[in-house]
Amino acid sequence: MCLLTFLPDGVMPDPDALHRGAERNPDGHGLAIVAGDQLIVRRGMSPHTMIDKLVRLRRRYPAGPALFHSRLATHGTRSLANCHPFAVDGDRRTVLAHNGILPSRVQPTKADPRSDTRIAAEEFRARFGPPHQARVRRRLERWITPFNRIVILTVDPAFTRQAFILNEHAGTWHDGTWYSNHDYQPEPPRGTPRKRTAHTRQHTGHEPHRPDPPWEPDEQSESDTWQRWHSWDEPRCPDCGDPVDPITGTCPWRCWTAHAAASISVERAARATSAIHTDMPT
Repeated sequence: MCLLTFLPDGVMPDPDALHRGAERNPDGHGLAIVAGDQLIVRRGMSPHTMIDKLVRLRRRYPAGPALFHSRLATHGTRSLANCHPFAVDGDRRTVLAHNGILPSRVQPTKADPRSDTRIAAEEFRARFGPPHQARVRRRLERWITPFNRIVILTVDPAFTRQAFILNEHAGTWHDGTWYSNHDYQPEPPRGTPRKRTAHTRQHTGHEPHRPDPPWEPDEQSESDTWQRWHSWDEPRCPDCGDPVDPITGTCPWRCWTAHAAASISVERAARATSAIHTDMPT
């Protein structure tokens, strides 16, 4: 699942929330902070060390945007080299971090030790186009579907701003910080109704808190993605009401059981898979 955390300008991290996310996603951690015209990136396997580094660096550089990522390995080896964030096309001025499972086009072969996110970052321009172009980011956002979230930080002057959240609506804002899923929260007692995500709140018309510009998504990207991926009757978890990933059969809270997941119609899953391949970059 992973947990991807984004901190806008001036927002301090919540160490307790990051530790909870790290406990549930223990396969490596990383951070990035915009410090003036430089981008500071750190990676490590120890959650305590990395969270402490983030807190110290954030106190020193509070003005720029920042991200923190805790990994749950699905593709590639469990190693420092596969810890997020990754330099885009080898350019250390721009990095990206990701939560989800990317389409098969960027998943590694058995002989490739890299993760799907690392492949996408290292071969970004060849696969998707110049990352500083808004249309490229919009196209990427549609291709990865709302079940994937990406944060891009940059100090490259070719970009219009220093931070972008792709599929922002699929995560949630809490106390000024954006989280890609609910792994930052304490586990509720058994039987307690689970809190809905921003993904669900937008569907019901109640918008989550969002910071002021420039932290809004690229123009029209979010609405285009939302309309495309919610035009069909998506399956929802009977426990929490959040959308269920038709590929993995899980909801953001992981309360969708195996026997319930089996009830997802083959037709719906086929539609999602077909749409993924239709939107795949050429």
